[in-house]
Amino acid sequence: MFFYNLFIRLLISFMRIGAVFNYKLKKGLAGRRQSCDLVKAEFSPEDQVIWMHAASLGEYEQGLPVLEKLKDQYPDHKILITFFSPSGYENVIKKDTVADVICYLPFDTEKWVKEFTSNFKTAIFFTVKYDYWYHLLEELKKQGAEIYVVSALFYETQIFFKVYGGWFAKQLKKNVDFFFHQTRHSTALAKGIGLSNSMTTGDTRYDRVRKLRERDNTVGFIGEFTQGHKTVIFGSSWEAEERLAEIIGAKNKDVKIIIAPHDLKRVAHLKTLFPAAILYSQITDKESVRFLNVKVLIIDCIGLLSKLYSYGDLAVVGGGFHSKGLHNILEAATFGIPVFFGNQYTKNPEADELIARNGGQSFEDEFFAAPYLLGLLKDDAGLKKMGNNARNFIEEQPIASEIILEQIVKKHQLKQ
Repeated sequence: MFFYNLFIRLLISFMRIGAVFNYKLKKGLAGRRQSCDLVKAEFSPEDQVIWMHAASLGEYEQGLPVLEKLKDQYPDHKILITFFSPSGYENVIKKDTVADVICYLPFDTEKWVKEFTSNFKTAIFFTVKYDYWYHLLEELKKQGAEIYVVSALFYETQIFFKVYGGWFAKQLKKNVDFFFHQTRHSTALAKGIGLSNSMTTGDTRYDRVRKLRERDNTVGFIGEFTQGHKTVIFGSSWEAEERLAEIIGAKNKDVKIIIAPHDLKRVAHLKTLFPAAILYSQITDKESVRFLNVKVLIIDCIGLLSKLYSYGDLAVVGGGFHSKGLHNILEAATFGIPVFFGNQYTKNPEADELIARNGGQSFEDEFFAAPYLLGLLKDDAGLKKMGNNARNFIEEQPIASEIILEQIVKKHQLKQ
């Protein structure tokens, strides 16, 4: 415990120092100072609250199908969503959600956790994937909350599997009521360290992306831009994916390219790479005819990517060519297009599964990827087959959120 508390103090200190130089860290610290005030304003100590914690945006998307079902099941309960990272909070705070309060999770000190949780009664708490905080779980269990982990993902390099990490595994065993795992491998690892209150339910993100096809995915002007040409969507792109777009654009004169960068700060750089490209924000009805001669479209706003995949013939998803982490490949696969990415994705088991089903492929770098993608763009039958494989892969996954809901409701009823 001494070393854990020391780690938390060092984390706070480093974030305070980093905030001087980093705007995101500054916003995160400022947001945490407001968290207690936000819950005090909205909740009373008697309010029954269903609380979902997500480290960032990806974990939020995994937990959301379960949270929505719990809200339907318990409409009188209030809803709290907390985040650790600014990237998750800043994206979700702008959306319509089921939450009564969205805020940052206070730092995991006994004092701050007690102050925050004393403002309401937590009926059900769940964290998503692998964001565990010692004092938070300890305090919630003392208060009688039911504690779950949704889309849990254990892997061998986590602290629980180290000689010095057994104390944390014991804490999870004591405080977490149940683990709903993404994979059988994760379930086996958990049970190997005594966390037998576990079952494999699959990844809740499949539930979410299946629903994407049911909405209106029309994006203004995109149909005019593609004009029946083969179209490659570069989603959440970084440097390597953008270099790949350069190669494909130079080698295939007929293909249309849509680039949605991971960070909008990259738009200016993209304009230097593709000087003839048009920015989405520059489009008007009168200018739509220009698409006949424009090959590259740069998306300089957020919130469109998951709809843009519906216009693609194949997708290249960013993050996998470096250690930052692979972005969401399932949003593309659900629309029945093959998905390509870098090979650094150790925390994304769905990538291996998609490759095994021949619905996607990974590459060491953009120069290995380019010949494969250029060949596939000329192979209509191969392109269609891989796209069908990708869609079937999504369709065949279990409806994880329904399985999880059933288990939580049973346990909640037993407690009442």
